[in-house]
Amino acid sequence: MPVHNATVSGCPVHAADTDLVDPHLYSDGDAHAVWRELRAQDGLSWRQVDDERGFWNVVHFKETDFVLRNTHLFTSERGTMLELLGMDDPAGGQQLAVTDPPRHTIMQARLKKALAVKAVDRQRDTIRELVGDLIAPIGDGGVFDWGQAMLAMPMSVTGTMMGLPQQDWPWLSRLTTICIAADDPEYQDEGSRDATLHMAHRELFAYFQDLVRFRRENAGDDLISVLINTRFEGRHMSSAEIVSNCYSLLLGANVTTPHAPNYVMAEFIETDVLPQWAADPEVGVTAVEEALRWASPVNHMLRYATQDVVVRDTPIAEGEAVVVWLGAANRDEAEFPNAETFDIRRKPNKHLAFGIGPHYCVGHSVARVTLRTLFEELLAQYEDFAPAGKPERLVSNFVSGYKHVPITAKRRA
Repeated sequence: MPVHNATVSGCPVHAADTDLVDPHLYSDGDAHAVWRELRAQDGLSWRQVDDERGFWNVVHFKETDFVLRNTHLFTSERGTMLELLGMDDPAGGQQLAVTDPPRHTIMQARLKKALAVKAVDRQRDTIRELVGDLIAPIGDGGVFDWGQAMLAMPMSVTGTMMGLPQQDWPWLSRLTTICIAADDPEYQDEGSRDATLHMAHRELFAYFQDLVRFRRENAGDDLISVLINTRFEGRHMSSAEIVSNCYSLLLGANVTTPHAPNYVMAEFIETDVLPQWAADPEVGVTAVEEALRWASPVNHMLRYATQDVVVRDTPIAEGEAVVVWLGAANRDEAEFPNAETFDIRRKPNKHLAFGIGPHYCVGHSVARVTLRTLFEELLAQYEDFAPAGKPERLVSNFVSGYKHVPITAKRRA
C-alpha cells in the first residue's frame, strides 16, 4: 500500500486527525471536535499509521452513505475494524459482516427473515419481561449503575433468541465487551490487551463450537438452529461458518443496543429530555431514533477500495483503506439541521447508526423493539432521575459508549 506524504494535493492532513486511532480519544477526549474540523475540509484527509499502513477518513454523511452502499467499489471482506488494518480478516467470505454481495445476500436471507419486524413482535412480551427484570432494582432507592445494566441488556434479549443458557449470559456479555473494548483496563483479565483479546476470541469460538454441535442434534426455533438449517450455494453452512456468524450476531447486539440509552442517561439526565419524553409517550419512536443518531454506537467501519475511485474530489487508489466515521456522519449539518441538538421529535432522521446498504444491521428490528420497550417501561415506572456519580466511557475506537452511569430514581406513585 502506498505511503502518502503529509500533504495530499487538495487534501491537507491536519494534526487533529492523528488522534482518531487512539481509543482514549473516545473515553477522555472529544472526537466530535476533531470530526467538525475534518468536515470543514473540501476533500478527505489521509491518516498515516506507520511506514506501510494508512487510511482515508470519511466524515460526511453523503460520502459515508456512498461508501457503505457501493460494495462493488469498497469491499468489507478484508476486515471492518481498524485493529485489522493492513491484515486480511480470516472470517472474510464466511461471516456476514465480512462477506460482500451476492454471497452476503444469499447467506443473510433466512436470518433476515427470522429477525424481521413481525418475527420480533412475537417476542415483544418476552423482551418486556426481560427489560422489566433488568431495571427493577432502580426502585430500591439506592444507586443503580445504569451503564452496567444496559451492557447486560442485549445479552438477555439476544441470548433468549439464540437459546443460550441464562447462567452463561454475564460471562458472554463480558467476553463480547472485551472483543470491542480490549484497550479498556477494566476488561483486561490476562494482563495485556492482546492476551485478553486472544482469550476472549478463543473462549467464545470454543463455546459456540460446542453449542452448535449440541444444537445439530437438538434443533429448535432459535437463531442458531436457523443458521444450522440455512442452505446456500446448494449446501448447508459449515460449522466454521455457523460459529463465525453466531459470534457476529452476539457482538452486533452488544455493540449497538446498550449505548443509545446510556448516552441519554449520561448526557441528558439533568435536562428536560426524560420528563418531556415521559409526558408524551407518542414520541417514543422518534426519540429512540434520535438516541441512536446521537450515540452512533458503532464508531467506524473499515473498507478497501476495489478499484481507483474518487470520493469528495479525492482520488483513492485501488487497495487503499477507507474508514467511515458514523458518529461524524450522524452530526453532519448538511444532512441534519441543528445536528448538535438532541431533538426527541426529529423527523426525518435517516441516521446511519445501523449502517446502510447491503450490510445494514440484520438485527436492527430487535434493537429498535428492545429500546422502545425499555423506555416505555422505564418512563412509565420511574421518575426524578438524578446522577449519582461521574459517568465513565469505554476505552475503544470501535464502540462509542459508556460502561458506568450511576443514577438514582424514584418509583412512580
